[in-house]
Amino acid sequence: MNVDAMIEDLRTLVEIESPSGDIEALTASAEAVKTLVEARLGGTAVLVESAAGPHVRWSGGGEPRVLVLGHHDTVFPIGTLARRPFAVTGGRVTGPGVFDMLGGLVQAIHGLAALDDTSGVEILVTADEETGSHESRSLIEERARACGAVLVFEGAADGGGLKIGRKGCGTFEVVVTGRASHAGLEPAAGINALIEAAHQVLAIAALDRPEAGTSVTPTVASAGTASNVVPASATVVVDVRVETTEEKERVEAGFAALTPRLRGAAITVRGGIHRPPMPESAAAGLFAVARRLLPGVAGVAVGGGSDGNLTAAIGVPTLDGLGAVGGGAHADHEYLLVESMAERAELAAGLVKAIQGH
Repeated sequence: MNVDAMIEDLRTLVEIESPSGDIEALTASAEAVKTLVEARLGGTAVLVESAAGPHVRWSGGGEPRVLVLGHHDTVFPIGTLARRPFAVTGGRVTGPGVFDMLGGLVQAIHGLAALDDTSGVEILVTADEETGSHESRSLIEERARACGAVLVFEGAADGGGLKIGRKGCGTFEVVVTGRASHAGLEPAAGINALIEAAHQVLAIAALDRPEAGTSVTPTVASAGTASNVVPASATVVVDVRVETTEEKERVEAGFAALTPRLRGAAITVRGGIHRPPMPESAAAGLFAVARRLLPGVAGVAVGGGSDGNLTAAIGVPTLDGLGAVGGGAHADHEYLLVESMAERAELAAGLVKAIQGH
């Protein structure tokens, strides 16, 4: 593997900033991914337009056998690159998106380029993974079913481990509606949405069940307009992570059962657990192959979600965390280890060959 070429390809992708939701930026990013795929693998990559921005698809022809899955959107706003430019220093590559997950894309593409035969291989690089894959989900599930095996090139777990299980995750928004009044002249005439929200935060927190691998965490709250006005509305945002379908159903039922404590207050619940759990059983067969190719590599269950949750949930064998070895996802210290790039590209090639039956 030509690591220098991999680094230059990664530089090209990183230096085209691609924050989720910025259609203009994502269009430029998708064009860059398309150009890279065609340059390294030949054939024609296709841009699939969506309300979230373009996804990139490529096929090596023949009967679909394996889906190489990734995303080109990042969490970093335009301007991050100027503050934190692409750099290679002391065996580390830094810059916005190098670990999550542009480095994984480059390694996958170079791994496939080393194969004599790419028949049966499909690549899908989506534009909205960081915001929940709402626009790409149906396409991901369609191609996963068609291919029958999925390799996800999200960043590796700590120490380079592969991700063999993921918690289901989602976000709930609880909106409380009360009634405004003057806090000094007639406070009793109002319905205090902030007090109601406080009751609801305690009820929501009671849904937490760490012994079952479930976390229910209120994270953002807002209420009120002025210091002398009884708040007419309040909003509470809640992050939820679950390990099992049973817990998913329990938590969703708990949110649906929330009821006001103050007379006249109303509650509206939005959102849900949009990424179902990825059970370790979904990765078992592919992980066994990976262990033969890379003896000693660890398999780790993690709390974060990815598009691997979606493919595993529909029963398609899925192995995740095949991408960059490094850390700092979504943070300013994000980095990729150069020494692991060739090894991970070779692992990608070996897995695809095994799935092809070569």
